[in-house]
Amino acid sequence: MQDSFDLTTLIFLALAIFVIWRLRSVLGQKTGAERSPFKPVDRSQTEPTARTEGDNVVRLPGADRAQPDRAAKSDQAAKPEPRDWRGIAEPGSAIARGLESVVQVEPNFDPRAFVEGARSAYEAIVIAFAKGDRKTLRSLLSREVCEGFEREIDAREARREVVETTFVSLDKAEIVAVEVKNRVAQVTVQFLSHLITATRDAAGHVVDGSAETVVEVPDVWTFARTLGSRDPNWQLVATEAGA
Repeated sequence: MQDSFDLTTLIFLALAIFVIWRLRSVLGQKTGAERSPFKPVDRSQTEPTARTEGDNVVRLPGADRAQPDRAAKSDQAAKPEPRDWRGIAEPGSAIARGLESVVQVEPNFDPRAFVEGARSAYEAIVIAFAKGDRKTLRSLLSREVCEGFEREIDAREARREVVETTFVSLDKAEIVAVEVKNRVAQVTVQFLSHLITATRDAAGHVVDGSAETVVEVPDVWTFARTLGSRDPNWQLVATEAGA
């Protein structure tokens, strides 16, 4: 009797072990890394995590309707905050708005560095024009402006005249206008310099200016560049005498 009970118990125990093993082989074992295929709405109760494109995720009901709101927030976050243009432009002025237009295309644009570059360009162009240095002028001027400068140099050379120019000081370089149109930015800078300049004829006589007198020279120059282009250089596209 006891042997019969033990044999029956062993048979049922073996069957139970077999059934449990088959269930585990079919369903697999949970490791804690799986995502439940059921009740995707429950994901709304969890904090969203960053995902890259291509993640295999279950989209929640209403996610498509919520997407524009998220996009609007993203666009708002992408808009640059108004910069502090103190010393360059008054807040809300046309110059400040122009600078913002430049920064929207080229966030690394620094108007203060631009002004320093404009000062160097101004001096280099004035000296190159006096010396008749066409190579330097061609690298800094637009074609139209360069042609005008070269005509003056040609006429001067035809008269066998020489210009002597010495910088005493460059007292002012101030942005007075900024415009962006079709991705072309134009920045106008007002300069105020003090120079000693004299033009001598073939015999060495001064025929214009003075070799000793310091004169104040106001100029208004406009520099231009296509924003987003690989060429980082600005070119002089217009000049006029300042008041």
